[in-house]
Amino acid sequence: MSEVHISDAIRYVGVDDTAIDLFESQYPVPNGVSYNSYVILDEKTAVMDTVDLRFVDEWLENLEKVLAGRRPDYLVIQHLEPDHAGSIGLLAEKYPEMILVASAKALTMLPKYFACANPTQAVAEGQTLSLGTHTLTFVMAPMVHWPEVMVSYESAEKTLFSADGFGTFGALCRQRPWLEEARRYYYNIVGKYGAQVQALLKKAAGLDIQRICPLHGPVLTEDLGKYLGYYDLWSRWQAEDEDGVLVAYASIHGNTAQAAKLLADILTEKGAKVTLRDLCREDQSLAVEDAFRCRRMALLSATYDGGLFPAMEHFLCHLRDKTYRCRTVALVENGSWAPAAGRLMTAAVQAMKDVTLCEKYYSLCGAVKDSDREGLTALADELLSK
Repeated sequence: MSEVHISDAIRYVGVDDTAIDLFESQYPVPNGVSYNSYVILDEKTAVMDTVDLRFVDEWLENLEKVLAGRRPDYLVIQHLEPDHAGSIGLLAEKYPEMILVASAKALTMLPKYFACANPTQAVAEGQTLSLGTHTLTFVMAPMVHWPEVMVSYESAEKTLFSADGFGTFGALCRQRPWLEEARRYYYNIVGKYGAQVQALLKKAAGLDIQRICPLHGPVLTEDLGKYLGYYDLWSRWQAEDEDGVLVAYASIHGNTAQAAKLLADILTEKGAKVTLRDLCREDQSLAVEDAFRCRRMALLSATYDGGLFPAMEHFLCHLRDKTYRCRTVALVENGSWAPAAGRLMTAAVQAMKDVTLCEKYYSLCGAVKDSDREGLTALADELLSK
């Protein structure tokens, strides 16, 4: 267990997963991930969420050490996703008198994962649970990012147990700067649900929060306005970098890549802050993060079998699924004969909400030629003018 000191009454009992390769079987996590769980010790004892079943033995050891012979009165279940709820069944079996506290929706979903005979307590918006000097107030947060989610506010220590909100990739023993992993986590995991995040932030605004305890990543204790500010910006689909341009390309034999690098150079010369991503070779979750971070984006794709090269098609699907919006996009296609990438990318982007497309995509034919600089320069000028 990573050494995480919260307070005498609120204890960290989570675990680090440094063996995992793909979070949710799709997002590379070279620095692992943490599964956070907490205990509140008072006249009554509450366990706040569990961990992935693969780590149940380590977690139970951490938990029993903190409990020091006490038996938990409550298990507060904020989120039923298996990386947090995977050990509920074994904990419930170990402590059959322990009350399972969760939203009504969570309790209806619970039998899909576990057969628990424990008593249950459904809680609703604003209801409280007194542990003694510590009191939990429950705040419903449906679709942040599952329908049963709630968060919990402990008023004595002004602590928000925020479920997946404010989480990051990265095990606690391998933490990188909060922003880069929190942004990638938000846009790929939570980002589709910006309206629901906004609703939760409005509720949080009425609470005096001095500590945030998420289910992934570090406990946040200083300058909380910064973290809340990022979530407000991201959930309103506003660009974090107004001068940023993502140039993302899918190239078969290198010609489209050459065009992408030329376009990136032209944009940089004109003052843009350019991020260049090879969609075939780089983690697409990074490109998704960059697409939302930047105000503008240029997509370049080869035509393949009469359609889009698969890496570009997959990227556009990711953007669609994460509700990419409120941005400006330029397109470049390549095709030695019967090019189709421009038309197909246009249709995909036009289906996204509040996205401004440059008037016409630029069409390459094979290798980049001296004459293409003029066309790419004109496209860069149009992109930066919007």
